[in-house]
Amino acid sequence: MNLKKILAYAALIILAIISIGPFLWLLSTALKASDENIFAYPPILIPQHFTLENFTGVWKQIPFMGYIINSFIVSGITVFLNLLLSALAAYPLARMRFKGKNMVFYAVLATIMVPFQVIMIPIYLMVLKLNLVDSASDFAGFAGLILPFAVNAFGIFLMRQAFLGIPKELEEAAIIDGCNTYDIWLKIFMPLVKPALATLAIFTFVGAWSEFLWPSIVLTRREMYTLPVGINDLQGVFSANWRYISAGAIIATIPILVFFLGLQRYFIEGTTQGAVKE
Repeated sequence: MNLKKILAYAALIILAIISIGPFLWLLSTALKASDENIFAYPPILIPQHFTLENFTGVWKQIPFMGYIINSFIVSGITVFLNLLLSALAAYPLARMRFKGKNMVFYAVLATIMVPFQVIMIPIYLMVLKLNLVDSASDFAGFAGLILPFAVNAFGIFLMRQAFLGIPKELEEAAIIDGCNTYDIWLKIFMPLVKPALATLAIFTFVGAWSEFLWPSIVLTRREMYTLPVGINDLQGVFSANWRYISAGAIIATIPILVFFLGLQRYFIEGTTQGAVKE
């Protein structure tokens, strides 16, 4: 092994340690007993007395299962809407010819540069006008969480690039066989872009599951809280049980890991879909 490879591997190891460091500290805090100082200096990464009391304690402290169910409802519907609407919007931008197509695509792409915080107040006013807050009903509360994130420019861009990679001959053969536009999109194109769909599903699920700012603004009833908002509820005005918060954060990451592992094969295919094959 030459020096260049050794330096490259060393740099990757350092980056991996930096990336996983906060998670290891979070896990260490969640496993420490109440008599251990979590703010000791120098920091102690390995707990002196391993305990699972923090995990059972946080489960009893807040209605954890209710928060998990709410997060699954919001994340699941958000993923479904993003896959459906992004694929529907991307198909004509990739495969159809109409006047101003490129201008429409560039306009959609330009919205990526607009942070959500900039448009948050207008969206909140719209949600209030439409009565999509949890004080109206449970359904309205979930709708107010989901609809602002039902589709985004990144999803449209990703699906458009996937559709552009499909040979024109497949579409022409389907037209000769009598397929209409909807059949071509659903039966020909959608099965061929599963890796892109899986990639978009993972990014959307992670974003919806870990979203904190918008739910904390829209939701007012505790029984409607999603998991990040519910975990933050453990932090009081004058004190915070960081062991419980760390344990809750660890539990909250488990569905993300399971979801990613379930779609890992498609995700890897999606990230290498544009690679040149010899």
